[in-house]
Formats: sequence, C-alpha cells, structure tokens
Amino acid sequence: MCGTTLGDTMNFSSIGKVDKVASLRERIRESLAAAIVSGELAPGAMVTVPGMAAEFEVSATPVREAMLDLEQRGFVKSVANKGFRVTEVSRKDLQEIIEIRTLLEGPIMATLSSVITADEMPKWRHLADLISEHADAGNLTEFLDADREFHLGLIGLHGNRRLVDIVKELRSQTRMVGLAKMTNTPELSKSGREHHEMLDLIESGDASALRSLMASHFAHVLAWWGPESETSA
Repeated sequence: MCGTTLGDTMNFSSIGKVDKVASLRERIRESLAAAIVSGELAPGAMVTVPGMAAEFEVSATPVREAMLDLEQRGFVKSVANKGFRVTEVSRKDLQEIIEIRTLLEGPIMATLSSVITADEMPKWRHLADLISEHADAGNLTEFLDADREFHLGLIGLHGNRRLVDIVKELRSQTRMVGLAKMTNTPELSKSGREHHEMLDLIESGDASALRSLMASHFAHVLAWWGPESETSA
C-alpha cells in the first residue's frame, strides 16, 4: 500500500473534471481532501501532480497549489522528485479526535432547541435531505461537504466562533479510510438519515437522547476506519 503510486491509471469518484466557474485550486483541494478522508486515496499512497492534473483535466499549477495547501493541513507530505505521499493517522489519533468532538458537539447540539426557530428548520431539513441523497448515491465528496456544512453550521448557531474553528480543525484531521468501501451500503444511508433524527431531537428538546445519538453518530467514524490502517495504530 505504501509503495503505490496513484494518479495515472486509477479512477476515483471524488476525482474528475472540475467546474472552472469555481476556484480550481479550492475545488481540487477539497476533492483531494475528500478522497483522502474517505480512503479513496489510501494512507501511504503517492500522488503525482501530472497524474492528478490529467484526472482533473486541468494544468499542473492549480493541482500543485492544492497539494501544497493539503501539505499545510497535514494531509500529504512532499517527497523529493516523486510527488506527495498521503499521510497516516493512527487509530489512537482518531479515537482521541472522536472523543473530543463528542465532548464538544454533543452538549452544544443539545442546546439548540432554544436557538433554532420553526422558520429556520426547513433550511436544516433541506441540508439533511442532501446528506441522505448523497449517501444513498455514493457521492462521497458531496456527502462530506454537506455533512461539514450541517455540523459546522449548527454549531455556529451557538455563537462561539472559536468553537467552530476547533471543530473544523478536528474534522480536517479525521480520516475514514474505509468510507469509500461503504458506498451504496445500508450503513452509509443510515448515517445520512441520522441527521434528520438529530433535528427531530432538537425540535423536541430531548437533550439526553440527542447526546446519545451524537456519540453513536461519531462512532461510525471508527467503524469506517478499515483494517488497512490498523498497522499504523
């Protein structure tokens, strides 16, 4: 696995021609980040700029810039004359990240019943619908994007900007290397539907049940870890 070079012959659902209306650098960065988080680009894999440029059907410049951004975030590490190697996160690292997120996000989400108005709820229901749709369709990049918008957006309603920044950083460190293998499975669809369950509990004001659901929801991340990464634990 660590000796694999990717980008020239293999295709991934998160990697393909990008919309030039958006920032190429940003779109490529987030697509590659989604591929790394989900395990489409496995820990230890070598990624070449020319190979990725061909996959995205763009010039090498925005790909190189995106890779440098990802290196700053710790997703990849440059290897002289070869490209960028996808970094590894141990199971222990992941357990610590999930523990912190559970401690932070569970109690905050439980306070939102007094914050979200009935008029605002359709916005969050629509976003939960999108998460479920992308989960059912196996669109991993869109699934992760919508999931991030849902969780960070709800936490943002609490009004603590630093808390949002902390959770955003923790999410950026999270790897679910087995997620790609969960495409088109009942487990991924179940995780998608749990966002509607969270909103149900926020509306009902059942703080205890919501905290329990959040803990269960985050536990999926460890379940999606995958046996390939056990060697780095």
